Amino acid sequence: MDTTQRTEQQRSADRRRRELLEAADRVVLRDGPQASMNAIAAEAGITKPILYRHFGDKGGLYAALAKRHTDALLDSLRAALDAPAERRERVEATLDTYLAAIEARPQVYRFLMHPAEGSQSDAGFDVGKHSAPLLRRMGEELAQVIEDRLDLGPGSQQLARVWGHGIVGMMHAAGDWWLGERPCSRAELVKSLADLLWGRLAAAGDRVGGPGF
Repeated sequence: MDTTQRTEQQRSADRRRRELLEAADRVVLRDGPQASMNAIAAEAGITKPILYRHFGDKGGLYAALAKRHTDALLDSLRAALDAPAERRERVEATLDTYLAAIEARPQVYRFLMHPAEGSQSDAGFDVGKHSAPLLRRMGEELAQVIEDRLDLGPGSQQLARVWGHGIVGMMHAAGDWWLGERPCSRAELVKSLADLLWGRLAAAGDRVGGPGF
């Protein structure tokens, strides 16, 4: 098989994988954590063994969907952090971007963060095994942003990682609670969380030569 044939086959496989993920997204938007491999295969017009061939099992499909949605969310968070605004406004915009994302697609959020609520046919799916790496990736990404932009003094790399993972944990826990109970408006939650973070963020200077925060 020549290079052209291999390239075309890879493009076809990538296209088919995107189509299957889009079918999975439609089922997740409809069924949330109850989305099953059977329903996703039916939506895609294929048999479940073919779905397994592409993703292995529900864990493999979950990982592919998690990457797809996390990539999009991180792009949105970076845009909020890069916006031409004062630091406090960018902090609030970043918090709001995360909360707006889970509010706009709550079923997707619940599928990614609470898949153990799913159907009995998928019993044994370990929520911690799959959702923890997603949060860890977000924490590391935010830690890098903080390290690149803020002058935190001695031990800045470790402190940036503490802040990055701490902020992501706060956003996740507060957002999960808020999405389930809706005790206040999104704007009120954003302001309260920004108030909590603002002390040290306001005091830290920009890193010399960095893009600024």
